[in-house]
Amino acid sequence: MDYIILVVLTTCMTNIEISTFEVKVPNKDLQIDAYLAQPASEGSFGAVIVIQEIFGVNSHIRDVTERIAKQGYVAIAPAFFQRTAPGLDIGYSQEDIQLGFKYYQQTKFDEILSDIQATIAYLKTLPKVKADAIGAIGFCFGGHVAYIAATLSDIKATASFYGGGIATSSFGGDTLTINRTSEIKGTIYAFFGAKDSLIPQEQNEQIEAELKKHNINHRVFRYDAEHGFFCDQRESYNLQAAADAWEHVLELFQNNLK
Repeated sequence: MDYIILVVLTTCMTNIEISTFEVKVPNKDLQIDAYLAQPASEGSFGAVIVIQEIFGVNSHIRDVTERIAKQGYVAIAPAFFQRTAPGLDIGYSQEDIQLGFKYYQQTKFDEILSDIQATIAYLKTLPKVKADAIGAIGFCFGGHVAYIAATLSDIKATASFYGGGIATSSFGGDTLTINRTSEIKGTIYAFFGAKDSLIPQEQNEQIEAELKKHNINHRVFRYDAEHGFFCDQRESYNLQAAADAWEHVLELFQNNLK
């Protein structure tokens, strides 16, 4: 297995030393670019799939991947736009939003599901990964994809941040994602902004109602914040909401992946 070692970071306080890599996740005839971060020490660790926004595996997503690894997990961020926009890494300007949305519109349910499954299979080949302790976290587009990932039996814990279209979209599949809620196997935490202008609050309420209806192990967190509140590179970043959400993410993974 070939790794390209990029950097080894030494952190202080509760953070641990990590190593980061650029890797390829095989999915049939497709090689998916991915950013991998893991503890530098020997051991067996839970793993987390970090699922991008519409802006690709950019600096924010790589930062989240590293932050998770520093807490003692193997974290990987695969490029979900590999087929249409390989290497996509953009920011948050209006032009970037329009570009990212163009690629978002080209995504397909079957390909998304296949890429998640390929990433799970890849993680299970890594010597540091506990094969029975895999989770997912995603933001915006990734929050929706994380909800889909939660329906797989391998996914024990999911953090879905302001997932757009869960109640209204299927990425071209035959079933709305919200109607797959009964298939969720593990624990899911959902994070929403009460001031989110992109996702109507009624849809968030529908999601919570479905989670309750099917007795899914879940928690829902709502913040007085806008869409994208977790990303410190966006104007909508909300420090207080992001900090509180992060503590709940750590709680989720600690309780289900350690």
